[in-house]
Amino acid sequence: MHSGNITIENITKIEGSAGLEVTIENGKVTDLKFKINDYRRFYTKAVKGKPFISSPSFLSRICGTCSVAHLFASIKAVEQSQGIEITEQTRKLRRLAYDALMIRDHALHLYFFVLPDLLGVDSILDIPDNHDDIGHTLLHDSFDIKQLGTDIADIIIGAAIHAPFPTIGGFLKLPDESKFPELLERLEKIRPQVLRGIKAFYDYDAQLIRDSDYVAIRGKNGFDFLEGDLISMHGKKIPENEFLNFFDITVVPYSQSEGYVFSDDHKNYLVGSLARLNINKDQLHTETQKDAEKFLSVFPSENVYHNNLAQAIEILHCVDEAIDILKDLKIVDEKPVKTPLQAGTGIGVVEAPRGTLYHKAVVDEKGMIVDHDVIVPTSQNQISIENDLKKYFNENLDKSEEKLKLDAESIIRAYDPCMSCATNFLKIDWIRK
Repeated sequence: MHSGNITIENITKIEGSAGLEVTIENGKVTDLKFKINDYRRFYTKAVKGKPFISSPSFLSRICGTCSVAHLFASIKAVEQSQGIEITEQTRKLRRLAYDALMIRDHALHLYFFVLPDLLGVDSILDIPDNHDDIGHTLLHDSFDIKQLGTDIADIIIGAAIHAPFPTIGGFLKLPDESKFPELLERLEKIRPQVLRGIKAFYDYDAQLIRDSDYVAIRGKNGFDFLEGDLISMHGKKIPENEFLNFFDITVVPYSQSEGYVFSDDHKNYLVGSLARLNINKDQLHTETQKDAEKFLSVFPSENVYHNNLAQAIEILHCVDEAIDILKDLKIVDEKPVKTPLQAGTGIGVVEAPRGTLYHKAVVDEKGMIVDHDVIVPTSQNQISIENDLKKYFNENLDKSEEKLKLDAESIIRAYDPCMSCATNFLKIDWIRK
């Protein structure tokens, strides 16, 4: 049994940095603290007193990797505060842009951060440069998949990061329809590569069985990242305007990020791709369901590592949805929808790559932001991450320190926490008594 102090200075292949403190007494983990260090960066304070038209673009700077999620959540919140109803064309373009986000962001996480764990190497730089090696093939698949997501975003919203085209009520600039056929051809061509990745993450045999509820948006007309009501696997239905009535903030004194639990029973919950597929796998695109039938059989799942598999399947869904949209989309010249200024409060809830993202905008009669609140997925998952790590350590203290370190890193990577939104990442202090 381990004794003494162990320190892990940092965890690689993840967004940012944070800390983990583990206390062991008499061979048992008695306390575990997952510390998110750099959460408060005052973006929501900085938009106060500024025109609502500028706030979504500013708030997208909360995160570099999933800025589109913050952009659209903020836009939704402001639009609701002003009673703006978007056109069907705007709705389709936003869905297409969101498909691009998920393709690019999931590919980055899965292939650049998790693939080395799957292959048993330290980083993608250690993958053999051998065309007959599956790691080499998957890595080069990832370049194609990620680039396609980036290119779709560039054409539809002007950039994959901090996109300039979307605005309140619509788009400042509409995409060039002449570029759609090439995108459509590439999307259809990429499917076998995406399916190869799904199989690889299905075959990945890592396991940590967890016990908590799951929360995600369930679309009214199919799998949806942008519109619908939140529901939980255990039967809770959560209209987005009542989000804060269902969850209690849990102060985490050692972390710059708060945690969240259900207000009625104070149980923790998980958001993200695993939650979305546990709840919504029946809503996936029909082509995705057909070609990924074998891999979908594991859901609903309580294995946190299946979050990686769920992300891989979501890439295929987004590819298939983007194909459908581009086949039928004819761009009509239209201006952003505008309404007379009014005081109001709006809520924007979307599914960011890492889970449910909440924006609340309070606007005065002059169109100025009075208040803005943001709740990010990683904060909502903080308590689940702690509980899962404590479970793992208690069950595996007989393993070597190096094995404990590597497995702790892979568990946290399975969650795909975004420390740009909620942190900078990991140092572990072991306190043994």
